Amino acid sequence: MTVEPFALIVSLLQQMCVYLVVAYLMSRTPLFIPLTHVTVRWPHKLACYVIFSVFCIMGTYFGLQIDDSIANTRAIGAVLGGILGGPSVGVSVGLTGGLHRYSLGGMSATACAISTVVEGLIGGLVHRHMVKRGKLEPLFDPVRVGLVTFVAEIVQMLIILAVARPFPAALHLVQVVAAPMIIANTLGAGLFMRILLDRRALIEKQSSAFSAKALKIAARADGVLRSGFNEENSQRVARILYEETGVGAVAITDREKLMAFIGIGDDHHLPGTPITSAQTKQAIANNQVLYADGNEVAYQCSIDPRCRLGASLVIPLVGEDDRVIGAIKLYEPKTKIFSTINRTLGEGIARLLSSQILAGRYEQQRSLLAQSEIKLLHAQVNPHFLFNTLNTISAVIRKDPEKARELVQNLSTFFRKNLKRPSEGACLGDEIEHVNAYLQIELARFTGRLGVDIDVPDELRGVRLPAFSLQPVVENAIKHGTSQLLGEGHVRIAARRDGGDLLLTVEDNAGLYEQKPGGDGLGMAIVDRRIRNRYGDGYGVTVACEPDVSTRVTLRLPLETVSA
Repeated sequence: MTVEPFALIVSLLQQMCVYLVVAYLMSRTPLFIPLTHVTVRWPHKLACYVIFSVFCIMGTYFGLQIDDSIANTRAIGAVLGGILGGPSVGVSVGLTGGLHRYSLGGMSATACAISTVVEGLIGGLVHRHMVKRGKLEPLFDPVRVGLVTFVAEIVQMLIILAVARPFPAALHLVQVVAAPMIIANTLGAGLFMRILLDRRALIEKQSSAFSAKALKIAARADGVLRSGFNEENSQRVARILYEETGVGAVAITDREKLMAFIGIGDDHHLPGTPITSAQTKQAIANNQVLYADGNEVAYQCSIDPRCRLGASLVIPLVGEDDRVIGAIKLYEPKTKIFSTINRTLGEGIARLLSSQILAGRYEQQRSLLAQSEIKLLHAQVNPHFLFNTLNTISAVIRKDPEKARELVQNLSTFFRKNLKRPSEGACLGDEIEHVNAYLQIELARFTGRLGVDIDVPDELRGVRLPAFSLQPVVENAIKHGTSQLLGEGHVRIAARRDGGDLLLTVEDNAGLYEQKPGGDGLGMAIVDRRIRNRYGDGYGVTVACEPDVSTRVTLRLPLETVSA
C-alpha cells in the first residue's frame, strides 16, 4: 500500500485528535488527579501505569495500516508514562504496549515491541535525571516533553532499521512513516501534557478558591458561637455564611427549632419555629449529611409549596460524644444548582462551627469551675477566720477600744474585698491590700509572736494575676507555720521580676511544710491549678522547705499589667 507522506501526516494528526479528545474527557474524572503531580508513591505509580498503558494500546488501535505495519501514536503513552512515573513505570508501560503490538504481528512487530519499551525507558531516564536535580516542574513542560518524544521516535526508527527484516522493506517503511510519526507523536505528547497542566491549574484554582473562602468565613465567624449557641449568635453566623458562600439561603437549627434563617424564603422560615423538614429531622437523628437537589432526590419546602427554594444541603452540628446538637442548612433556588465547592465547603463550615460551640461550652464550664473554686476558697477561709477574729476583738475591746475599732475596720475591709473583687483577675496592689487587712487581724491575735514584712515595688503593683491568689498562701504560712512556733514567727511577702515573669514569694521562719499525698492543702492546690489553667504549665506554685528553718512558697506568673 503506497501512501503519500503528507496524506499520512494529516491522517495521523486526525487520529491523534481523537486520541486527545479521549484524553481530555478522561482528564475531567478523578482518574487523572494522580497524573497532575510527579508520581512517587506506589499506588500513584500503579494508576500511572494503568492509564498510560491504556493510551499506549489506544495509540496502536488508532494507527493506520501500512502494508503489514502500523503508523501509530503509541509513543505518547510510553514516553509520558516514563516521564511522570519514572523508569519502572515507563518500562512497564512500554512492555505492555510492546507486547500488544507484537501480538498483532507483521514485519516490524519485534522491532516495534522493543522500541516501545525503549521509549518508555527514555522517558523514565529523563524523569530520574530531573528528580535527582530537584527540578520537578520542568517535567510538565509541554515543549520539553515534545522534544523527549521527538528523540524517542528517532530511536524507534533506528531500531526498526536495525531489527526489522528484510532490510529493504524496513528502510521503505521508515522512509514512509518516519516524518508523520515523529510529527504526530511529538505534537501529541506536548498537547497531552498541556491537557494535564490545564487539569492541574483547574484543581489548584478550585483549591485556592475553597481555601480563600474557608479562611474568610473562619476569620469572620471566629468566636461568635463561643459566647453561646443561641438565636442571636446563630443569626450572626448565618448572615456571614450567606454573604460569603453566595447560596440562596442559610439556616441554622438546634435539635428542635429554627435558630436563624437568612435569604430566599425568610418570610415563612421564621426563627423560633419548630423544625418541620423531614430531611432535617433525619439528618439530626442519624448524624447524616443529606443533599436534596430537587432532581435525583426530591426537595419541597415543608412550609410553603410556593417557596422558590429548590435544593437543600443539611449538615449536622456535632457536640460532645458525637451527639448532634443541631444543623446547618444551605439552600439554592430552583433556577440554580449547588456547586461542588459549596457542598464541600458546607461540611467544613459545620466542623468549624461545631468546634466553636464545643470550645464555648468548655470555656463556660471552665469559668464556672473557676468561680466555684473561688467560692470554695471563701467558704474555707470565712468561718474559722471569722470566729477567730471575733474572739480577738472580744479580748481586745475591754483593754484597747481604739485597737478593737481598727480591727473591726480591718475585718470589714477584708470581707468587703472578698465579696466585691472580680472572679477572673485583679492587680497585685489589690491583692496586697486584701492580704494586709487579713494580716492586721492576725498581728492582733498573735501580739508579740508574729512579724510581717511586705516588699513589693510600686512598679509591680499593677501586674495582673488571678484574684484571691495570695491570701490562701499567706494564711497557710501562718496557720500551718508560724502559729505552731513557741517563739516569734515571721512572714515575708516579696515580689520581683524574673525576665518576663513575676515571682511572688511568701516565706515563713517555721519550716514545717510537709508534702501531703492529696496535694499541698486545698487553698494552695486551687491557686496552683488556676494559675496553670490560665497561663500554662510553665507557671504555678512551687514550695521549697528547709525543715525547722523556713518554708518559701513561690508563685510564678507572666508580667501582665492591668488595662487602664
